[in-house]
Amino acid sequence: MEPTRREFAGGVGIALAAPRNEPEPAYLKLARTGELEARARALREIYRSCRLCPRQCGVNRLQGETGVCRSAARAKVYSAHPHFGEEPPVTGRSGSGTVFFSHCNLLCVFCQNWEINHRGDGLFYSDEELGRLFVSVQNMGCHNLNLVTPTHLLPNIVGALAHAVRRGFRLPLVYNCGGYESVEAVKLLDGIVDIYLPDFKYMDGKTAARFSSGAADYPERAAEAIEQMHRQTGELQVDERGVARRGLLIRHLVLPDNLAGTDRFVKWVAQRLSRGTWVNIMGQYRPEHKAKGYPPLHRRVTWAEHRQALQWAREAGLTHILS
Repeated sequence: MEPTRREFAGGVGIALAAPRNEPEPAYLKLARTGELEARARALREIYRSCRLCPRQCGVNRLQGETGVCRSAARAKVYSAHPHFGEEPPVTGRSGSGTVFFSHCNLLCVFCQNWEINHRGDGLFYSDEELGRLFVSVQNMGCHNLNLVTPTHLLPNIVGALAHAVRRGFRLPLVYNCGGYESVEAVKLLDGIVDIYLPDFKYMDGKTAARFSSGAADYPERAAEAIEQMHRQTGELQVDERGVARRGLLIRHLVLPDNLAGTDRFVKWVAQRLSRGTWVNIMGQYRPEHKAKGYPPLHRRVTWAEHRQALQWAREAGLTHILS
């Protein structure tokens, strides 16, 4: 028996009015024209033969069928709270309002949130309840709403956003994903998402297949999806406080023995996007979940490996490198 959603207790607070000089989030324009609800309906239709991600499982999630991500047609949430461990432009001083969604379409063997993504810990929410949760996050005073692992639940998220807007919600949306996205779905997010925060995990399909549940087409699908994100929002824009308002920031986790293909990744960014694209070259890999059974993932990344990755990024000409 799956847990049922009960009253969320963490969202008690006073809603903070946005400074007058801050631009309004993109989705408010769509909400005023009715387009936001139309997008929610279009996304929900995809549930009938699910193709929200490149897995293209084809299951009817509206009838309770599940595919690789093991999700039907209700959102499941693990937690919602201010998060201070994201990149500085996302965290700011007041934190990023992070909503962790249960389950995942990648299921990596080294997943650092395996209890959420593999085991599916969390509680179910209706779209209206999820919308109220979004408003609760806003009431905590966070800079943005950070949707973590949202890919497989986009119809619920956009439907919830429509409910939230009617209750005064207006935070910028951060789409924090694993990079394994459907261009069809990303196009439906045009004008909804303000800040894209995707991973680009691998440059080699065989590596992706081995470590991410057979996703051999990951490099191609991530590349085309991130190019679409870049077309929609451009390079990351920050306000006078250094807080992100709109744009793209790519995360790339350095793996042992350069399994992620970092040298090729940074060249791809410079050549296909722009040298001004913000990139976080992350050196915090540690063996989690089943990683110890997949050498060389059984060990941490060394300081020298991370330093080499940063050097490759500089040699590619990237100008906004985080680490």
